[in-house]
Amino acid sequence: MALAQQDLQQIGEYVKDHISEWIAEQSLGKPPVVYEIELRERMVRVEEELKHQRELMREGFDQINKRFEQVDKRLDLMKADMDKRFEQVDKRFDEMIKRHDKHFMWLVGFMATGVGLVITAIRYL
Repeated sequence: MALAQQDLQQIGEYVKDHISEWIAEQSLGKPPVVYEIELRERMVRVEEELKHQRELMREGFDQINKRFEQVDKRLDLMKADMDKRFEQVDKRFDEMIKRHDKHFMWLVGFMATGVGLVITAIRYL
């Protein structure tokens, strides 16, 4: 049995008029308005939770930034302390070099004197 075009149009109109009711019946028997309100409430709760999560993330990032600032301060203090220690080590090396220079001059002096004495002793023998 073939349907006429007019019959198909009537069926289409009937389906358009009642499809929202059928869908609402399938979704736990809630009417479309109640279902829509529930969806809006859920969206509001989700938005509030997202806002809360965003605030928590900002607080976490602020704490991380504070921690990095503390670490930077500690590193600066350690660098200053290391610079002081290196200056002390440099001063000690300078003192040691001066001492070694004096010892070297004394040694050269003794060697020159010794060589001079040996040469003088060889000439008079």
